[in-house]
Amino acid sequence: MLNVLVGIFVVLSSLVIFFQLALLFGAAWGEFTLGGKWRGRLPAKARLIPLVSALLIGAFIFIVLKRSGVDAFRFQVDLGSWIWVAVGYCGLGIVANAVTPSHRERRIWLPIVSLMFCSSLGVALLTAN
Repeated sequence: MLNVLVGIFVVLSSLVIFFQLALLFGAAWGEFTLGGKWRGRLPAKARLIPLVSALLIGAFIFIVLKRSGVDAFRFQVDLGSWIWVAVGYCGLGIVANAVTPSHRERRIWLPIVSLMFCSSLGVALLTAN
């Protein structure tokens, strides 16, 4: 079960990172993010937000993998309760996507972030000491 939850989180998070990097490099998907404020490409300054998001999600992938026992990174880092930061971030993502004025953003990202929340929570609970 743990491996399934980790797999769900990693796959969905990777899709989010791909989306964020595409926005960063000019994909015309503005109506699917940031409340749908911009149609088409995001303005240059707003593209920093997807960069930060991609970096955070990448860190959360690392945290979930380390917490689940995957030692592919060869870092001897005790992440302890950092899994709860990932769970909390995904929880906040649910709230943000539930109240976004963009119907398109809500329809796509609310289910994805909800699954990321559930899978990260499952990893946290299954690996609790």
